[in-house]
Amino acid sequence: MKQLKCDPLNIVICGIGGQGNVLASEVVGSTMTELGFRVSIGETYGASQRGGSVMSHVRVSAARELGVLIPEGEAHFIIGFEPLETLRIARRYAGEETLVVYDPRPVYPQGVLRGAQAYPNMDALRAEIRSLSASAREIPAADIALRCGDARAANIALLGAFSRLSGAPLDREDLSAVLRQRFRGAVLEMNEKVFALGCEAMDAEGGAQ
Repeated sequence: MKQLKCDPLNIVICGIGGQGNVLASEVVGSTMTELGFRVSIGETYGASQRGGSVMSHVRVSAARELGVLIPEGEAHFIIGFEPLETLRIARRYAGEETLVVYDPRPVYPQGVLRGAQAYPNMDALRAEIRSLSASAREIPAADIALRCGDARAANIALLGAFSRLSGAPLDREDLSAVLRQRFRGAVLEMNEKVFALGCEAMDAEGGAQ
C-alpha cells in the first residue's frame, strides 16, 4: 500500500452542477479503494443541481473509518472546476499546506449574464486563491476537453493534473486503470487523451510541487 502524506488525507472537489464534480469524486474514491485505502465521500449541493454549487469531500485513510465532512482549514488538496467556486472553498477549507489545482475559466451565473451582478475581478480572484494556499496551479481543463471533442471531460483533465501534484495519493497509472474500468471504446480513448493532456498541462506549469 502506498504511503499517504497525511492520514487522514482530505480532498475537496468543487464546481458548478453539470461539470462532472460527482464523477470526479467517484473516480478518486474508487482509485483509492482499489489501492487498499478506506474512503469516505460526502457531497453537498447548492440551490440547483445544474448551475448551483457542488462540493465533494473525499477523505482517505490507511486504516480508519472517517466522517464524511472535512474540518474547516484542513483540506490537503482542492480540485476546482470553476475559479469563483474554488475561491469560496479555499476561504473555508484551505490551510498553509493546501495544494490547489483549478480551471481558471469562469462559468458566469445568471445574475451576471443578466447584468444584475458582477463577477469578481479575475486578477484579484487568482491572487486570493494563491494567498490562501501553499500552491495554486491553473489548468485550462475545459479548453483541453473542448479540443478533444467533449467539454464534459474537463473533470478528467483536472484529475490528470491532480495526479501530478506532489503528495497526490494516486498517480497516472492508478487513475488510468480506473478509467479503463469505467469507459469503453471511443469514450475511453477520448478520456485517456484528455487525461494525458491534463498531465502534460501540469508539467508545462512547472511540474509537480
